[in-house]
Amino acid sequence: MSDTKKFASQADLEEKNVTFSQISEHAWAYTAEGDPNTGIIIGDDAVLVADTQATPAMAADVIRRIREVTDKPIQYVVLTHYHAVRVLGASAYAAQHILASQDTYDLIVERGEQDKASEIGRFPRLFAGVETVPPGMTWPTMTFTGKMTLWLGKLEVQLLQLGRGHTKGDTVVWLPGEGALLSGDLVEFGATPYAGDAYFKDWPKTLENLAALKPKALVPGRGAALTTPEAVSKGLSETREFISDVYATVRKGVDGGKDLNAVYRDTFSALKPKYGHWVIFDHCMPFDVTRCYDEVTQYTDPRIWTAERDVEMWKTLEG
Repeated sequence: MSDTKKFASQADLEEKNVTFSQISEHAWAYTAEGDPNTGIIIGDDAVLVADTQATPAMAADVIRRIREVTDKPIQYVVLTHYHAVRVLGASAYAAQHILASQDTYDLIVERGEQDKASEIGRFPRLFAGVETVPPGMTWPTMTFTGKMTLWLGKLEVQLLQLGRGHTKGDTVVWLPGEGALLSGDLVEFGATPYAGDAYFKDWPKTLENLAALKPKALVPGRGAALTTPEAVSKGLSETREFISDVYATVRKGVDGGKDLNAVYRDTFSALKPKYGHWVIFDHCMPFDVTRCYDEVTQYTDPRIWTAERDVEMWKTLEG
């Protein structure tokens, strides 16, 4: 919270070590020390990839890791939500189907272009090889509402919408036969949840719905893969606590008649001792508090972030 703090994550230049690990019989996790994760399902006859990385150049490393363990075709790409850092690498996989919730499709229509420009400006390192991204948007070839079941041979894979949280279109990938879950950014572990497009009132209940599945292993949006029920429970509870703490602190400030700047300063100070060591804490807090303040005061649905709005907000809160 000083006038020397660089915008968003532009000062984040350190390359992260990648881990590619098996978390259940058919599920794998591509993780990178708090950078965006990718989940992989290797079925009997095909591969499914959830969250593609931000560029085709970066997706190439995911594909390389997949090819170390299987030569089965990558037939499905799942967009757990619409954010550019998750979807713009999709073209690299040449998948037969790109799947997303109808809500995610609608968000791409409404704000995909603005989000793309915004995110590339926020996260230069996470868009390595940005010139390899095709023009335009990544469009789902098939959408669903609520639930879709895929069969990768005899392996049942469920795509589920369990409620709004990180966005209104959040999808999780669930393997009911082995209790493995790919959560997208609904769950983070040791990483600060980005909530600039979130539904704070809904997110804790959505996490309860995830917990009701009783997953044994989970690939979070960021952070290490969770490979025991105890670790999964910790990831769910810590994410829920962060969202609840932000909401409660912002609500208290609004009820006390404070403006956004004062609420931001109070919330940052209140949460830093508990969460300040998490990845991208300084990056996320201005966006998270702004969205939460909006939700508490007047905007039920998230406003569109543009590259210009990003910078204006950052200067207002951090300048």
